[in-house]
Amino acid sequence: MIQWIETNLPHVYKIGLTGENGWLAAIYTTLYMTFWAFIIGGSLGLLTGLFLVLTAPGGVLENKTIFHVLDKVTSVFRAVPFIILLALIAPITLILVGTSLGPTAAIVPLSVATFAFFTRQVQVVLAEVDRGVIEAAQASGATNFDIIRVYLGESLPDLIRVSTVTLISLVGETAMAGAIGGGGIGSVAIAYGHGRSHHDVTWVATLIILSLIVTIQLTGDLLTRKISHR
Repeated sequence: MIQWIETNLPHVYKIGLTGENGWLAAIYTTLYMTFWAFIIGGSLGLLTGLFLVLTAPGGVLENKTIFHVLDKVTSVFRAVPFIILLALIAPITLILVGTSLGPTAAIVPLSVATFAFFTRQVQVVLAEVDRGVIEAAQASGATNFDIIRVYLGESLPDLIRVSTVTLISLVGETAMAGAIGGGGIGSVAIAYGHGRSHHDVTWVATLIILSLIVTIQLTGDLLTRKISHR
């Protein structure tokens, strides 16, 4: 197998599996950026999406001011293309992590992009929860915290589904971040593949990204089906 790779994929073989710039390091960097950007951006997105539903007109905690502020902030970040967002918040990234280059620095714009995207996904999912279920909870004397639990419990399968979509989108954005110094598979594909016309590197990097996306999709589908059939 190794001999076949060396013969047919010489530039892939030259990069090597291990080492600071090897394939395993690139995969780890992509997973590192994806994981932390989703944890940070996803958490903020879940909270913001929840508050958008709760403070919306007719919501449990109706508050037009909070709703409009959250809505406009989300819309602004959602409208900015990711490649522009990378440059736009570079000064903030520099303040937060001390550099605007590398995988840790890339987590900042990735988290912002994930926050905006996931917020809208969560808002749509929670807004579709049966209003009768919420009213029944209120009539039974449920606290605001109890109602939040009802929202999350009723929409859990759909939340997993939109989380899957968000993760897949995020993997694509890590590849874009890698192209401008974030590292990871995207960096390998651009620097060692496209930049040097080493097409075998580009193809292998693409296959790795696709494999990661398929794994996320299959895992998300499995969890959604399992929870939906409880």
